[in-house]
Amino acid sequence: MPRYALKIEYDGRPFCGWQRQAVLPSVQASIEQALARLDPDQPAIAAAGRTDTGVHATGQVAHCDMQRNWEPFRLMEALNHHLRPAPVAIVACARVDADFHARFSALERRYLFRLLARRAPPTFEAGQVWHVRHALSLRPMQDAAAHLLGKHDFTTFRASQCQAPSPIKTLDALDIECLPLPEGQEFRFSLRAKSFLHNQVRSIVGTLERVGTGAWAPEDVKTALQARNRAACGPVSPPDGLYLTGVSYPVAPFPQ
Repeated sequence: MPRYALKIEYDGRPFCGWQRQAVLPSVQASIEQALARLDPDQPAIAAAGRTDTGVHATGQVAHCDMQRNWEPFRLMEALNHHLRPAPVAIVACARVDADFHARFSALERRYLFRLLARRAPPTFEAGQVWHVRHALSLRPMQDAAAHLLGKHDFTTFRASQCQAPSPIKTLDALDIECLPLPEGQEFRFSLRAKSFLHNQVRSIVGTLERVGTGAWAPEDVKTALQARNRAACGPVSPPDGLYLTGVSYPVAPFPQ
């Protein structure tokens, strides 16, 4: 059976997350239903990351095995036709080797979190950014983020229902930039790691937001990390501003 890698973009708001559920709508089920229109015996697909309810993606990667040989462009077009009107799109498709696995072959995952700081609520991007009504300071958040880089026990920033076998992860990058807006600011948090714990990104961003307001000092984040205690974490941010933006592999499946 030929194997294909799919690069997927979706708006997470209508879904209970990536993973297929018995009753609730999911991104995985939407794509599998589209695949079933092409191949009724289509097996389940696997993805690089199981994004939560309301989390978006611009660079999710999944793989599927097909009964027949498809020209990748034609497969992408057919899937996008059958995905309508769901807010899901296959933006790239490529034939890959049989040993390629979207999850287990991944070397790195990249996430972006967008935070809008202004008094007025968002209109065009409602549900796609985390909106706070107060100003934030960039430098203290950057100083606090430096304490989280590298290999640590991230129990503090791990959801209680996380099923990962270990809380130890290596955070390779956590960059924060501020984009000035006419009536406020947009803060962008870019994170890179081989893998993440359940709710790790949202826990980190929610905690850093407390630093940005001045409620926490940057050193408080280090203390929270070292506590290895979920109760030491700051508030968990909503999913609205979180995007899975890319996944890296030993051999890039999609042409640049």
